[in-house]
Amino acid sequence: MGTTTRRNASAMKMVGALLALYRQAAGHTQRSLGERFVIGEQQIASIEQGRRPLKPDLAEQLDELLQTKGALSIALSKMPEVDLVPLWAEEFLDREREAIAISSYENQVLPGLLQTEAYAWAVFRSRVPFYDEDTIARLAAARIERQGILEGKEPPITCFVVWEPVVRAPIGGRAVWREQLRHLRSCSELPGLMLQVLPLDRASHASLDGPFVLLETPEHQRLAYTENQRGSHLIADPDEVAILTQKCAMLRSQALTPEDTRDLLDRLLGEQ
Repeated sequence: MGTTTRRNASAMKMVGALLALYRQAAGHTQRSLGERFVIGEQQIASIEQGRRPLKPDLAEQLDELLQTKGALSIALSKMPEVDLVPLWAEEFLDREREAIAISSYENQVLPGLLQTEAYAWAVFRSRVPFYDEDTIARLAAARIERQGILEGKEPPITCFVVWEPVVRAPIGGRAVWREQLRHLRSCSELPGLMLQVLPLDRASHASLDGPFVLLETPEHQRLAYTENQRGSHLIADPDEVAILTQKCAMLRSQALTPEDTRDLLDRLLGEQ
């Protein structure tokens, strides 16, 4: 899978401060700059505050508009690197943190937002080529940190549909699996979170093409994210997002209800 680098938070704030300085010098407000690039005032504010990374293509466009002689692009290229994340995943993670609604379907591993630390370690240890232990530790810690959005003051509305074999697969061994089942059962009780298992015996399956995630931003933009063996994609095209939205609706109708899903988890835990 292609990779890019996760940027240092302090350096992101420095680049954001530079953007704010050049923007003000050019006589632009955050709103006017956002409208110029059709990305919204909030995204410009997030970049300037260091909460969202400035992307290379946008940096080049800003350099040209603000007549900075390439300063933003150069600053971006010199930012220190922290650790590796999949291509496009950095942008996805930024959107996920701000999302007001998240829906996903998983048929390979459990959703990252619902994984225990031990399960996350087991997932990263299964990767080929192998990660070293330090890399696994950083990736697992970052995954667990993401889960804070589920327990914030205003958590997003979330819906997770998971294929039954994923729930039953003892990734990491029986002890890790049991802990993960208990965690799923606990998460299923969180306000605004719906967990549904798609049974193995269903004769119809709306997403044989694979997993996906749907996001709704505070500006009510709808996005989709997909991953495969060798890459990942953040999708903004309304027609493509609409297709995955239809798949999600069908999957939810084919899956067990949240109540029946809790009953299934209780049965699996009772069998241990």
